[in-house]
Amino acid sequence: MAKVLMKGNEAMALAAIKGGCDAFFGYPITPQNEIPEYLSTHMADHGRVFVQAESEVAAINMVYGASGAGARVLTSSSSPGIALKQEGISYMAGSELPCVIISVMRGGPGLGGIQPSQGDYNQITRGGGNGDYHVLAFAPETLLETVDIVKQAFDLADYYRNPVMIAVDGLIGQMMEPVDLDKKPPRKKLKPKDWAAEGLSGVRGHRNTIVSLHLDPYELEKHNLRLKKKYDEMVKKEQRYEMIRMDDAEIAIVAYGSVARIARSAVLTLREKGIKVGIIRPLSIWPFPEKAFVETPDSVHTLLVAEMSLGQMLQDVKIVNNGQRTIKFYGRAGGVVPEAEEIVKEVQKIVRGRQS
Repeated sequence: MAKVLMKGNEAMALAAIKGGCDAFFGYPITPQNEIPEYLSTHMADHGRVFVQAESEVAAINMVYGASGAGARVLTSSSSPGIALKQEGISYMAGSELPCVIISVMRGGPGLGGIQPSQGDYNQITRGGGNGDYHVLAFAPETLLETVDIVKQAFDLADYYRNPVMIAVDGLIGQMMEPVDLDKKPPRKKLKPKDWAAEGLSGVRGHRNTIVSLHLDPYELEKHNLRLKKKYDEMVKKEQRYEMIRMDDAEIAIVAYGSVARIARSAVLTLREKGIKVGIIRPLSIWPFPEKAFVETPDSVHTLLVAEMSLGQMLQDVKIVNNGQRTIKFYGRAGGVVPEAEEIVKEVQKIVRGRQS
């Protein structure tokens, strides 16, 4: 199949089917509605299950149940809907149940608005549920990259027995771009799901039970430490990022998702003006790609963090930078999308400040 032009949400839905999704449970909310709309039409064609739940809370608990039975399961939502799912996501992480969650971010807080935003970075990377848990989280830049990550996500969820979240904003969900749905993603070597609760097995000889409740504090601590080993493996193996025009850069724009696309245009303009600028683009936002900052050349004196928020990824950049370079920030909030010229002006301010 050659590349086809598709809308972002619909392409993600089809990518999930291509990735082996067995069942989808969700509830409508803008700007991700085309995902369940597409799957409601096409899942049955592939012998898969689609259920529109009565609420986001119901949807995530259906995901819990289907995943516990061994199915590959997807849910999707936008910001307030993801907030409602957080308890269930914590339960799934605690029970070591795999699933894929697509979050199409919109402006907040609260109900906010339906325009694109990156204001859910903390929600996704810090976790809104209780306890010491993490979800493996990616924030792709293009629709082509998004489709690839969605297809990979089911293997990653099964491999780590953990929720995987794909974070995009409303721009990616609503835009149209060419995508290659037949491209084969890298595969993980997966073990049989012999942990699944699928009734009494003649081979197994006993019933599996799935719980996140451990009333003995020492047993719960032991469980948390075992989970931490898994998270440590993710930190070691799943940091993903792109370094763009960084070989001779003196200023690095740190941006992800749609803002990284905008930053690319800003870099072209700035390079034409003789200003040596590059981009550090995180693809994984948990684990945050600290390796990228280790690789950043000594020529870089300033990091400009650009986000569609008031500075959420900024905190992670400060941590990994550890005081080595000057950090500046430029953000827009509430669903306002920054223009390339705005980033150009911020970089020019940095240059003037160093010259004065």
